[in-house]
Amino acid sequence: MTLQAEIYAAQIEEWRRERERKLTADQGWLTVAGLFWLKEGPNTVGSDPGVDLVLPSGTAPRRVGMFGLHDGKTRFQASPGVTVLHEGKEVTVTDLLPDTQGPPDRIAIRGLTLHVIQRGARYAIRLTDNNSPYRRDFKGLRWFPPDPAWRVAARFVPYDPHKKIRMPNILGDTDEELSPGYAEFELQGERLRLEPVTSGGRLFFVLKDQTSGNETYPAGRFLYADPPLDGQVILDFNKAENPPCAFTPFATCPLPPRQNHLPVAIRAGELNYH
Repeated sequence: MTLQAEIYAAQIEEWRRERERKLTADQGWLTVAGLFWLKEGPNTVGSDPGVDLVLPSGTAPRRVGMFGLHDGKTRFQASPGVTVLHEGKEVTVTDLLPDTQGPPDRIAIRGLTLHVIQRGARYAIRLTDNNSPYRRDFKGLRWFPPDPAWRVAARFVPYDPHKKIRMPNILGDTDEELSPGYAEFELQGERLRLEPVTSGGRLFFVLKDQTSGNETYPAGRFLYADPPLDGQVILDFNKAENPPCAFTPFATCPLPPRQNHLPVAIRAGELNYH
């Protein structure tokens, strides 16, 4: 292995360690332990089996309070005598913004955290628990060996204006997202293209290839890339990663759109999680 290849492999290994640190961190995806869809009006919450949103018994009080959903706005009201924290301060009533409007507002009770997510026209409460069994039983990630051959310089062709693409998700919904263009490249003698959307100022690709369901996660993988520079974007498939749905049944992952199903086997990046 050349010195340059050794340096590159070390950089990939550090990136992968950081991914695992984020995954296992407090509030990381391994702590996601519940998902409760809200109905319009009052939604009671607690560990009592008779409430609408049933939290883990032995951790939450029997009656934590109520989430009221009215015309897309969610307000939480605590039950008398129950200590609930919002941004570290005790509250009895507070409005909660969903994750589609920035970092979601979180309330905490006895080590559990609850926040609102929005998916299409629906709203839900996501539960995170730092003592989640998914976190407790985590055995580590597995990867293909780093290989600089899978770091591909692709031609980026912009859409002007941005193009609407249909993006399905694991819930059975299909959303329309804006794509800024497509990346075109060659692999294994095939001319290929991938359409991204944008996320946090980066290009976000949801893709599937011929390893999906065999060596890699069946539903596909995610790949992030920096914005294009001089008409070129770097696709480093050594950083292809499993979606959150590989680690918890309570995630709401996007699925690869049909145009991002690749007819080649990309043996790079993260292997299936067991």
